[in-house]
Order: sequence, then C-alpha cells, then structure tokens
Amino acid sequence: MFDIQPKVIFEKTKHLLSANIPTNNDELQTFVNETVEVLKYHEWRYYVIVEPIIGDTEYDELYKKLESIELSNPDLILADSPTQRVSNDLKSDMPSVNHLESMLSLDNSYNLEDLENFDKRIKKLCDLPENEAVEYVVEPKYDGGSIALVFENDTLTRAATRGNGTQGEEITANARTIKSIPQKANFSSFGINKVELRGEVLIRKDIFEKLNEERKEAGKDLYANARNTATGGLRTKTPQKSAERKMDAFIYQLGYTEGDFSIKNHHENIEVLSKLGFKVPTVETKVCKNIKEVHDFCKMWEEKRDSYNYEIDGMVVKVNSLNLQDQCGQTNHHPRWAIAFKFKAKQATSILETVEYQIGKTGSITPVAKIKPVQLAGVTVSSISLHNEDFIQEKDIMIGDTVVVERAGDVIPYIASSMSSIRNGEEQPIEFPKNCPSCETVLTRVENEAAWRCPNVSGCPAQQLQRIIFHVSKPAMDIDGFGKSNVERFFELGYLNSIADVYRLPFEEIEKLEGFGARSIEKLRNSIEKAKLNPLHRLLVSLSVHHLGKKASKIIASKIKSIFDLTTINEEWLTEIKDIGPILAKNVISYFHDENNIQLLRQLEELGVNTTQLEADQPVEIIETDHPFSGKTILFTGALQQLKRKEAQEKALSVGAIIASSVNKKLNILVVGEKAGSKLKKAQELGSVEIITEADFIEQLK
Repeated sequence: MFDIQPKVIFEKTKHLLSANIPTNNDELQTFVNETVEVLKYHEWRYYVIVEPIIGDTEYDELYKKLESIELSNPDLILADSPTQRVSNDLKSDMPSVNHLESMLSLDNSYNLEDLENFDKRIKKLCDLPENEAVEYVVEPKYDGGSIALVFENDTLTRAATRGNGTQGEEITANARTIKSIPQKANFSSFGINKVELRGEVLIRKDIFEKLNEERKEAGKDLYANARNTATGGLRTKTPQKSAERKMDAFIYQLGYTEGDFSIKNHHENIEVLSKLGFKVPTVETKVCKNIKEVHDFCKMWEEKRDSYNYEIDGMVVKVNSLNLQDQCGQTNHHPRWAIAFKFKAKQATSILETVEYQIGKTGSITPVAKIKPVQLAGVTVSSISLHNEDFIQEKDIMIGDTVVVERAGDVIPYIASSMSSIRNGEEQPIEFPKNCPSCETVLTRVENEAAWRCPNVSGCPAQQLQRIIFHVSKPAMDIDGFGKSNVERFFELGYLNSIADVYRLPFEEIEKLEGFGARSIEKLRNSIEKAKLNPLHRLLVSLSVHHLGKKASKIIASKIKSIFDLTTINEEWLTEIKDIGPILAKNVISYFHDENNIQLLRQLEELGVNTTQLEADQPVEIIETDHPFSGKTILFTGALQQLKRKEAQEKALSVGAIIASSVNKKLNILVVGEKAGSKLKKAQELGSVEIITEADFIEQLK
C-alpha cells in the first residue's frame, strides 16, 4: 500500500470525499475498504515520514465519513480501521517499548452542537440527569509530537513516542536534552513509586523562526514547520542533534501510576505536575462549570491562537472528575470522557490552475497564482502572490501542482510549499514572461534586484493605470474621494489615460454614471482643485520615479525652484546632495530627460498643478530627519522574501529607525513577512501598532 504513488492516493482521497455513500452492500463494503486503506496511508505520511499530502481538515472529513458508515453498518467495521485504533508513528529502524497504559487518540468536535452532543453522551454514560451540569477541564491541543515519560523512584527512566498507542519508539537520550523535562521529580512525596506521564513536545514559535534564520544564513534548507521539526527532533540519531532544535515539553496528564496516590479530579493532577517542576498548561487551562462555558472558552482561544507562543490546532475538553472518567470508559480509539474541539483550518491544499501577471507603477512584474478556491480560516482563497521568479524557483512550484496554502494571523495567504512528491507528469513549468503582458515590451532585470520590469514607462497601459492610482493616493497627491475603484472605472471608460487626465475629468459625463450624484461630484472636484496647490515635493513623489520616495523628494524640492529645473541638471549635481545616491540620481535624470515626461509636466502646469517650490519645500534641516521611519521603533516578523532580516534591519537603522525586540506598547511599526504568528496577533490586539508588509516597508524606504 505505502509504495503507491502519492498522486494516486491524493486523487483517490478527493474522490472518496466527494463521492456519495453507496447503497448497495457490496459497493459499500468496497467503499469502506478503500477509505480505510487511504486513511492508513495518510496516517503513515503524517506520523511516520512526516510528509502529509492533505490537510487536517480533509483527513478529519474523510475519517468522519467512515465513522458514520460504521455507526450505521457495524458489520462492515474492519479490525484495522483507523476508528478502532490509534494512528501508528512507529519506525522500523528505532527500538520500540511497551507503554504502561495505552496512549489513545481523541474524538473531534467543531462547534457548539458537537460539544452539546458530547455532553449528552457523558450524562448518559454516567447515568446523570439531563439538567445536571458536568464539570470539564479545557486545555490547549498542542500541535507537536506526543511523548510518554516513565519515572521510577523519582527518576526519569524512559521516554517514548506515542507509536501505535500500545508501543512507542524509545527516545530517552533525546528527551533528556529537553530542558523543561526534569531528570528527577519528587513523586514519592505524593505516594507515587512509578508513573507514566503524557505530554507534547513542541518548539516555541520565535525559536523556530530563529532556527530557520540560522539555516537560511548557512545556506541550508528551511524547516517546513514547527511540528515536523519537533517530531523529527525526537527521532534524531544523536542527542546533540535533538538539543540543536531547542525543543520544549508540556506535560498534561498522569497516566499509569503505582503507589498510594489518591486524587479526585484531572485539574488536581495538573497542579501536582506543576508542583513537581513540570511545564504544564496552567494559564491556558480552565475548569468550566458547563458545556456552554466550555464552548465560550474554546472560541476565545480560537481568536487568540496566533498570539500564543506555541502552535495549537484546537482545545481538549476532559471530564474533570476521575470517577466519572472511569464510568465513561474508552474505545479502542479514544477515551469517551474527552474530546478535541478543532479550530478552523489555517492550512489547506489546493491545485494551482494558472498564473497571471500584475504590473506595478514602476513596471515590476508580479506573478499571481490562481488556485482552485479553498476555504481557509473562514475566508475563500483563490489568488495568491508568488512575489517574483526567484520565489517560484525556490519553492519549486509548477502549474497543476498541489500546493499547501497557509493563512496565519488574518494576513494575506501564501503558498508554503508545493507537493512535488505527488506529481504525475502532467504539471507544467511556470514560464516567466520575456515580454510585458500589457504592452509586449521586452522585460529587463537590474542586477541584485529580484523583480523583472517593463521599461516602457510612458507607453505601457498597465503601468499608466497603476501610476494614476498612486498619483491620487494619500501618500502622493492625496485626492480625497478618488479611490482605486474610481480610477479603474474611469480608465476603462477612457476618461483617464495619463496623470494629466486627473485634472481634466469630464464631470458632466461622470455625473450620468450610476453611483455618482451632485454631492459626490462636487466633493471630487474640490479635492482635485485642492491637490493642485500641493507643495512640489508631493508632486515629485506622485510621479512614481523608481526609488524616489518621500524623503528624497523633499530634499530635491528644497534644492530647486521649479520642477523643470530637473530637465537641465545632471547626475553629478544630484549626487552632491546629501542622501541622494547614484542609482536614484540616474533614475531621476532618466525620467526628467524623457520628452514624454516633460510633455506630461507641461500639461500639468497648464492645468493649474503647482510645479514650483513653496514654503513647505524649504526646511532641509527638518527634511533630512523627516523620514517616515525616523525615530520609530520597528520590528520584523515572519519570513521576508526580498530582504534578509539583517539587511532589512540595517536599512531601517540607516533612516533613523530603532529596532525593537518584542511587541509592546512602545512599538510603532511591525513589518510582516510570511508565516507571521504570535507577534502579529499581539500587535493586532494592541491596536496601536502600524502593521505593514515587506513590500510596504521597501516602498516607504524610498
């Protein structure tokens, strides 16, 4: 079974998920057999080789489908059905040991109705009145590697993975490198001679980021995610390799015990473990008086999951009373007294169907993946930026690929990886265009830049549209009421073909359009007239000269009397000005010596747009310290795509920014890359922190 091509299993999985349940007995048995085999394959990919090819949500959906069939047709249940046993993570090349008590899986719930049904089952199993409230303990469902620890006479004697629930891999030497696992614990003071504990091994999010930063600097492949890195760390060949991953361990349950030990509920067990020096989920755990309180606590944690220091994919709900737990009992698969409340998936798989190319205001070409629409964290995702050609090559992405899509912290979705192992040969390489998709001009790429650009500055329709959108925006001429949608609409209707057309709109025609009344027309007209009086430095910014940003525009505006002075100066004159480098000088000279651009400036002047120096352009001393980042505290989080972390920090420092080390009330700006996690969520909760993307950061540096 496990030597079948992954693509075959992937396609069979999709078929089983979408197929109707057969009514014919023979066909139903075949359906069950196939579903069992497919689920077993996915368990092997997830637990053994740690390379899943479907998301958790898809696995859970197929598992539930099988479970519902078995519930209605118990005669069809197979002995090795995943519903009848624990998933297997044993590897043949590692020694196995028997657990003192079986390590089971958990049944799943997804909403209040599921939890209420669970509550009803508990009351029925324990013969309790329907109106009697059951007390539950709710704690995080950690997304790491399960571990079992055996202590005898207060000393750690053995550690093992969950394995198949009955047997696990012996990993004692590796577990000893985890600093949050005590080598000795005074169990005897509680009357315990021998005990087997349950826990989860994880890697803190910020530590995982640092590990990948170090690997990137060293030219090594990056770790895929914290969970895989932790589970792999438990199975390394040497303890030194385990120690390098800086793993952590939460212990959340006393399993098998020997000795004179008597505790009445689960929460007391957690408190005992805490007193003995184990890392336990205390702040993250709550004793709930009823199932409604359980649901509210679970939903609260779903909202704040990204601000938590560790990866969690749900909450675990446990009957608090150990006596009631005993009455509930267990199946071969899960304890009846516990259930997992699963959060909405923030990772899913989809098919990359095609790639489109967007053209920016400076001619940069950005590839955009069009994927088969997929639900992710409550949002339908169908378009994802692929950044640039280098990103496509580094991720090894092809058209037709099954890709892993992530969306953490309610930020823009991104492609985490492509599943090259399930390709069937029909996938096609992504051919980055040689010519501009808008005007067919041959693209160029400057050395040390990631982006390909269209050099046809004045003749490319797509660039013209983006330049107009930027020209009217708040950072540029700040024309209120002239948003992107209006620019695009007027552009399509032929009212806008260049920046100059902004100042000669046919208002009598626009007034006839749906959505435009006399009041909105008057507002737009007044905003345009007001913009004509802007200082020279705003006009310079609004022209979208490559690398010419707010600071440089103010500096240059203070050195000239008229914008037309720039049509006669040379690069040497510009580079003599402080903070104007040779690349920017070359771009400015190129723009202002282009006859098409000079003609545009003449048109703007004739239309009443200010082209001369005003008082606001004068104070150079203030200008030189007036960068948007000057004096601001900045923090970078997530994986940056265009800059290395150190390079980004140096650029921020060069314009007077202060680099912060954590998210707090003093932080001004958080720059967000891919896989931004807890720092992003905390910044969102504070509300006072400006959150910008890497692209925004680079744009504002100019």
